[in-house]
Amino acid sequence: MIERAPFGATGHESSRVIFGAAALGDVSKADADAALQLLLEHGINHIDVAASYGDAELRIATWLKEHEFFVATKTGERTYAKAREEIRRSLDRLGVDHVDSIQLHNLCDVIEWDIALSPGGALEACLEAREEGLVEHIGVTGHGLSIPKMHLRSLERFDFDSVLCPYNHVQMQDERYARTFEELAALCATKNVALQTIKSLARAPWEGREHTAATWYEPLTEQSAIDTAVHWVLGNPQVFLLTTGDVGVLPKLLDAAERYRERPADEELAALDLAPLFT
Repeated sequence: MIERAPFGATGHESSRVIFGAAALGDVSKADADAALQLLLEHGINHIDVAASYGDAELRIATWLKEHEFFVATKTGERTYAKAREEIRRSLDRLGVDHVDSIQLHNLCDVIEWDIALSPGGALEACLEAREEGLVEHIGVTGHGLSIPKMHLRSLERFDFDSVLCPYNHVQMQDERYARTFEELAALCATKNVALQTIKSLARAPWEGREHTAATWYEPLTEQSAIDTAVHWVLGNPQVFLLTTGDVGVLPKLLDAAERYRERPADEELAALDLAPLFT
């Protein structure tokens, strides 16, 4: 079984691998149910989904009738009224009366950030939902080079329970990104904020090549390469790893995570010939 760790200050022991339900956005019920079986076999007890992930919330709804997961969904809206509506729509689609966490989705743009975290913004709707018992925790997510710095700003403005941002070996070779990521990690450790990471299996942008996976970037697909990339991320005991958004890659990622013992040397990662997604 994949190891578990405290998810920040939430009181929940989450599997260190979190299922990224973006992979369910456009799959059949049969494919979704096959993914569920894999999650159960490997002890995954935490799911990350979003209102914008196609049919993902609907696919998860059938799972939640019989199985218990820590469920985090996201709203991409920036104003109070729209976020309030989207949160309630997510609960309806998930078939539940509450979720464990609501996250402000991809909060990268400085103007959107100010709208969402100011009076009349999406954070206000999240706080209202928490007061009403519709959600228990509040997080923030994002992509791109600037997101660790934006998360630092977010944590100065509000005590979020979790953050989410890219983390892999090649991205951390960017000195600017690595510096702000480490600053964020240090603040999360001080504040006991859960640090979630994405893009563990990113090989390179597609750059015009034929897409052979459901992800917007080319993922690693060979088991040995997946082992190396996954073990490197899990070698940082502070972080949680979200699975890649393709159900075809899921079995190999979970298999790699269950076999994790130690972090590979940087030379092993360099041999994979990876390219950063964000430059």
